[in-house]
Amino acid sequence: MIRTFSRIALMAAGTLAFTSTGSFAQDGQGQAAPEDLAVASAEPAGPALWQLADEDTTIYLFGTVHVLPADVEWYDARIERAFASSDVLVTEVDMTDQAGMTAIIGQRALLEAGTTLRSMMSEEDRAEYESAMQAMGLPPAALDQFEPWFAALNLSVIPLLQAGYDPNAGVEMALEARAGDKERGALETVEEQIALFDEMAPEYQLTYLDTAVESLPEVVPMVGEMIAEWVEGDADRLGEIMNGEIDDPYLYNRLLVQRNANWVGWIENRLEEPGIVFIAVGAGHLAGEGSVQDQLEDRGHTVTRILQ
Repeated sequence: MIRTFSRIALMAAGTLAFTSTGSFAQDGQGQAAPEDLAVASAEPAGPALWQLADEDTTIYLFGTVHVLPADVEWYDARIERAFASSDVLVTEVDMTDQAGMTAIIGQRALLEAGTTLRSMMSEEDRAEYESAMQAMGLPPAALDQFEPWFAALNLSVIPLLQAGYDPNAGVEMALEARAGDKERGALETVEEQIALFDEMAPEYQLTYLDTAVESLPEVVPMVGEMIAEWVEGDADRLGEIMNGEIDDPYLYNRLLVQRNANWVGWIENRLEEPGIVFIAVGAGHLAGEGSVQDQLEDRGHTVTRILQ
């Protein structure tokens, strides 16, 4: 289970990790959908993009990476055509209120007065945690006022920031910058996404934190591997990397499968309204068993991979 928590948090748990960590660590109308957009070619090219449609509605599904090196090229002609044709940009949470997101996260992440993060740990886990904080150049007490889930998210992301990854280069932020006067939508509220972590039992949060500490040496190479597969458009391999060592069904169902099911319901409701919608969510939701596409097809919908 060593890499499970980091994989899911980084690739599937939305922008929450990067909004919270960034604040801590750094103290028009769409056009008609192109008819030939879903024409298949022999090999994938670029990040995976899918489409489902009925008589008057087209919905694109695009798997994102929430933080990237600034020099990664991913906005190719397929994505540009689909995005330009869309009336609506839908992300996991509302991306337009970063200050509000940070404030909500801060409120929910604080421990009750008189309790500190390290006081909740076993002696062994506390020693490993303090050593990890010092190795990153951070005071051991830096996160003492926060709940374990918040500390775990931070520890999963800080190595990436220190390695030069940039949340502002993440896919959602890039799409938001290109969206202009498109209508915006969200699949979840910030409060709902925080609750996924905040409402886990304290002992489970502490397991999450301990796993994040143990995973620290693997975070940067692991994310580099995932990004390489994402850029190549190898969704099957990305699913294997994401899910290959997951042996915790509670976490997998809580952070992925159950949320995917909720989003499938949202998509089915949106198909009742005309228009063209571009949905951008963490790539982990569109890869592996229980993905959004799998669940849509189980309900009788046809989801087509756009390859050129």
